[in-house]
Amino acid sequence: MTIHLNKTCLLGSAIGLSALLLSGCSSVNQVLGLEDTVNYKSTVAGDPLTIPPDLTQANRDVRYTAPAGVATFSEYAASQTARPAVGQTQVLPQSEDIEVKRDGDLRWLVVKRPAEAIYPQLLEFWNDQGFTIHSDDPRAGLIETDWAENRAKIPEGWIRKALGSVIDQVFDSGERERFRTRLERVSPDTTEIYISHQHMVEQPTADGTTFRWVYGKEDQGLNAAMLARLMVYLGTDVGTASARVTEAEKVETRPSVQALPDRTALALAENFDRAWRRVGVAIDSAGFSVEDRDRSSGDYFIRYLDVDLGQKIEQPNIFTRMFGGKNTAEPVPYRIHVQEQGGTSLVQVLDANGVVQEDDTAKRILSVLADHMRSN
Repeated sequence: MTIHLNKTCLLGSAIGLSALLLSGCSSVNQVLGLEDTVNYKSTVAGDPLTIPPDLTQANRDVRYTAPAGVATFSEYAASQTARPAVGQTQVLPQSEDIEVKRDGDLRWLVVKRPAEAIYPQLLEFWNDQGFTIHSDDPRAGLIETDWAENRAKIPEGWIRKALGSVIDQVFDSGERERFRTRLERVSPDTTEIYISHQHMVEQPTADGTTFRWVYGKEDQGLNAAMLARLMVYLGTDVGTASARVTEAEKVETRPSVQALPDRTALALAENFDRAWRRVGVAIDSAGFSVEDRDRSSGDYFIRYLDVDLGQKIEQPNIFTRMFGGKNTAEPVPYRIHVQEQGGTSLVQVLDANGVVQEDDTAKRILSVLADHMRSN
């Protein structure tokens, strides 16, 4: 837990006492498994999303509101209590058009609805979870949130409750996440939904004088918990959503990802469908800028700025803005190409014209993808 003092005069010794008591409470909560609750607060302020009236609205009935859950499924299911029934019955209406698929630790949803109907619902979903939207691209089927802090990771205690908003301004979890949602159109009336996230942790510098943000490991359990919440938001009841995500068929073995010694390429011991899915999730998890994709040709169209080339990146000043100046380095368009070859799949980096790249930049891109595919 990271402690930030906005003003040194703020509450003086009371803050020190609260920090001590809260740290003790933290260890208790960890033992009891109560500290992984999800309660995000975006670090970027934004207006509530407005969905055009001609697009499908998400169901606003309270029975379909995503509840406060936890990051592990046993806790997620155990933390839910029976909701008030409609009339005298306890049977909740269920949406039977959502299926959960699983491949190793990777889970995704298959929804029997058009992508055009789901897309605006996803925008509202993330807004309801406490996020602001950093970017959304209907053409590429991508929605990315801004960084947000999970305030539930700050330990609870009577001191925090007593001081309320003052404590919220002083204490920081020292962790941030941002999520990316990707839609794949399987057919005109069927859509696949993938959720991935990037994680950052605040750590002290070597000399201990300040802090810096570093990337942490992606938590597939958190992705799955968000999928369960999304299922509830789209119309599945809490118990069914938790059970379906937990019990989805699992393939125990992780994919074999090997760098070929004689060429700049990755070999995946999987057929095209599984390789295409794994590469797509790796691209999302790595945070590559995706412009488009073409499953029929096996291409993901990305932009990548190789910072290891030593090119100078400058923020535009007033003169460059006035006279149309640009940064000296800009992201370059590439294709991530997936091709099946005799039961295995080959992953290569192509330039914008479709020419295979063998340089150091291509090797770095493939290395990042391989790391993310092995961890998923």
